[in-house]
Amino acid sequence: MLSELQQKQIKDWRWNQKKKNRNKEKISIFIEHNKWIEPYPINLFAMKKFVYLILFLAFAGMSPAKSLPLLRISDDHRYLVAEDGNPFFWLGDTAWELLHRLNREETILYLNDRAKKGFTLIQTVVLAELDGLRTPNANGDVPLIDLDPERFNEAYFQHVDWVLNEAEKRGLYIGLLPTWGDKFNQKWGVGPVIFHPHNAEKFGASIAKRYQNQNNIVWILGGDRLPENDEHFAIVRAMAQGIRQVDSRHLITYHPSGAQKATNVFNDEWLDLDMFQSGHSRDTRDYRYVWESRAVNPARPVINGEPRYENIPDRFWDPGEHPWMDDSDVRVCAYWSMLAGAAGYTYGCNDIWQMYDVPHAPSVNARTGWKEALHLPGSMQMKHMKALFMAFPWYEMEYDPSIILGENPENPEFKMSAIGKNKDFIIAYTPWGRPLKVDLSKMKTEKAEAFWFNPRSGRSLSAGSWKTSEDHVFTPWATGRGSDFVLVVLPANQVYPLPL
Repeated sequence: MLSELQQKQIKDWRWNQKKKNRNKEKISIFIEHNKWIEPYPINLFAMKKFVYLILFLAFAGMSPAKSLPLLRISDDHRYLVAEDGNPFFWLGDTAWELLHRLNREETILYLNDRAKKGFTLIQTVVLAELDGLRTPNANGDVPLIDLDPERFNEAYFQHVDWVLNEAEKRGLYIGLLPTWGDKFNQKWGVGPVIFHPHNAEKFGASIAKRYQNQNNIVWILGGDRLPENDEHFAIVRAMAQGIRQVDSRHLITYHPSGAQKATNVFNDEWLDLDMFQSGHSRDTRDYRYVWESRAVNPARPVINGEPRYENIPDRFWDPGEHPWMDDSDVRVCAYWSMLAGAAGYTYGCNDIWQMYDVPHAPSVNARTGWKEALHLPGSMQMKHMKALFMAFPWYEMEYDPSIILGENPENPEFKMSAIGKNKDFIIAYTPWGRPLKVDLSKMKTEKAEAFWFNPRSGRSLSAGSWKTSEDHVFTPWATGRGSDFVLVVLPANQVYPLPL
């Protein structure tokens, strides 16, 4: 609807038109954001067009943005689907300090970048890690009154509301952690510990009530911690119970500490997804967490929720100097996880999770401002990874190590392969560009075409046509760390279009 000021201006304009009997009049129009347009001559026809435009915009603004569909578990309990049954590819980003450190302009910059790069979910925290209870957010607000989980600061949570809505406008889900783990098990964190079972349940219920109708949420408990005693277990379970008392619409998972998965500590009914943190070491074998999770009963989709971060020192917790992780580490973790059977993958960057910038003190040797770090190559290459898998029914892939013939030791060069449920495509990954000897007879076709997919550029190159009755060795054109390649084998009639 028009504001009172706008209505008065239009009324005054019409009165002047009648009194002076002329079609042109100099008027000043006050518009949004308190900006003035200098007086200019306007005729009656133009004024009508202006009024119609204002009315159109007013009514258009009353129409709510279309909500994203809720997510649920697939019938085979191996991946996520939207309400309409379409598979959901979880491509996450760890933006733990998003709600705590960024103002609105910066938030828009970040969300726009991640949406453009094809991310589908952002993982962030309400009660943030970096002194999130006592250091105000970018608007000058803390989340709780007197550190009391039962007393929300409305101004802080209005900002959380705004971020969730802005993410939804861009097609992004939010993996929302109610709290970082140092608020129930301080360990190395800032804390303080504020939770016990009673207020944890109330906090869970309160935050669930606030967001129960916000479709673009997946609840994530934990926050880089494992429970270590009965009190810790009781707090986590109470918070989950508080959420479930109010909200049965959204999925719940748990973000554990490094080298752990959620089902190592919880196999509770409320745990809808398994999540692991493979951690920040080049010695980690991400695929093993997926294998172990797929063996847990009952079956759940599994997500690599925190792998090797881009731009972080390898094994930063060990004394001494270590090499820095780069986009090669990101790609290895991603392809290992997905080919092993994960339902999704979360990218991470050391500078972005903490939204590092002057004057904030750097954590874990952060060395690049978060705005510059948005342009590091790893995040763009995740767009290529997602595009490749989504060209196929990736959710029906079956990990099959027998496709790769010959020796394949479990070291940084470990090669992995998966095949489509209908035996109509093979995807194999060689992390160091070592040759792949492939058993083509696994394919349900007599003749196959092979392609090299370059995970750095997202481009494909033909590797020839081959009889599936004969094994073949496929050799990339570059080898060594950082020279990873993906081999794709398709029937000769090419059922699936590869990304170009």
